[in-house]
Amino acid sequence: MSLTLQDGAGTRDVLLRLDRTRVFEDTAPRLVDLGTVTAAMVVESDLSLGARLALYTAEGLLAATPFIGQRHRWLAPVGAADLDGDGLIELAYVDRPHLAKTLRIWRYQPASSDLREIAVASGLTNHRIGWQNIAGGLRDCGAGPEIVLADADWTQVISARLEGGAIVRRNLGRYDASAMTAALACR
Repeated sequence: MSLTLQDGAGTRDVLLRLDRTRVFEDTAPRLVDLGTVTAAMVVESDLSLGARLALYTAEGLLAATPFIGQRHRWLAPVGAADLDGDGLIELAYVDRPHLAKTLRIWRYQPASSDLREIAVASGLTNHRIGWQNIAGGLRDCGAGPEIVLADADWTQVISARLEGGAIVRRNLGRYDASAMTAALACR
């Protein structure tokens, strides 16, 4: 996989090579500003261990969540932002959006270049089998970033905020593709 990363040193093409048992498995890498460095946030899948969310820089792997632990298990990224206003970047994804339907939020720890899971909520999803896209994402309607997803049975659009270390949900209305688009646009 080849990435173009931009940082204080300028723009560089970077070739990332994984072990033979691993692949990048996502729609596209997402560039994340971690304050001191820009990283590509990607889904990396292992033939035996399943998927994990990983951050790569021009120097290689910066940080990663643990693998899910079972082959053919995937996660669907939501995005990265300072979700609780503490100045640190959190990464959000849905763990096994077709099975577990669990939102997980991890905090990037710049001092140790580590990720630490800080919040979990079940009953949320952002991907259906066969889709080429991931539904929802992050929005900021003026009160800080929120995560927008669907409930587990795809009947409601849900916003989720990180408040006091907990995920707080709010129902935004009946789910359909146009309702999800409207929610992401703060309408």
